[in-house]
Amino acid sequence: MKSITINGSKRESVGKKATQALRNAGQVPCVLYGGDKPVHFASPELAFSKLVYTPDAHTVVIALEGGETFNAVMQDIQFHPVTDKILHVDFYQLFEDKEITMDIPVHIIGVSRGVLNGGVLRKNKRTLRVKALPANLPDYVEADITPLKIGSKLYITELKNDAFKFLHPDNTVVCQVRRSRASMNVADEEDEEETVAAETTEETSQE
Repeated sequence: MKSITINGSKRESVGKKATQALRNAGQVPCVLYGGDKPVHFASPELAFSKLVYTPDAHTVVIALEGGETFNAVMQDIQFHPVTDKILHVDFYQLFEDKEITMDIPVHIIGVSRGVLNGGVLRKNKRTLRVKALPANLPDYVEADITPLKIGSKLYITELKNDAFKFLHPDNTVVCQVRRSRASMNVADEEDEEETVAAETTEETSQE
C-alpha cells in the first residue's frame, strides 16, 4: 500500500484555547493512538490534501520535529459543518506483527455482458472492510464484472485473497447487473420475434 508522509510537531498543551489557536494558525490538531500512550501533535491543513481528498487508501508516515517517526493509518477525521475545514484527525499506529482493520476501495474491472446487453451496473459496496498485517494491506480490491449477466450478482466470496480477510458476511453483494427498461424492451421484442417465428414454423408444418 502506498504511504503519505505528514510532517508535524508535538503539542504540549491540549486544552480548548490551545486547540483553537492552532486552528486559527492553519494547523490541524491530531492524536496518534495504539502505542504506549497517545501522541498529540499538529500539522498544516494542506498536509492532509493527498490523504483526505482521494478515493485510494493509504498508510501514513508521521514525521515529527526532533526525528520521531510513526507508521500509522487514519482512523477518524472531523470537518467543520459549514466550512468543511478539517477540525481534528485521529491516527492509529501500525506494527509489523499486528493486524489492522481498514476500509479499502473497490475497483471495478472488465466489461459486463449484462451491461453490454442493456443492463445497469449497481455498485453495492464502494469500500470493503479488510483485516491484515500492514505489509499485506492492498491499495484497492479488484472486482471483475466480465462474467456478470443481467440479474447476476458478484458476492464477496468471489474476491477472497489469502493475504487479507474481509470483515463482511459471505452473502455480501459487492455489485450486480440489474435489468433496465431498455433491456426489458429488448427482451420483449426478442420474445415477440420468437413467438412469431414459432407460429410461422407451426403454420408451415401444417400446410
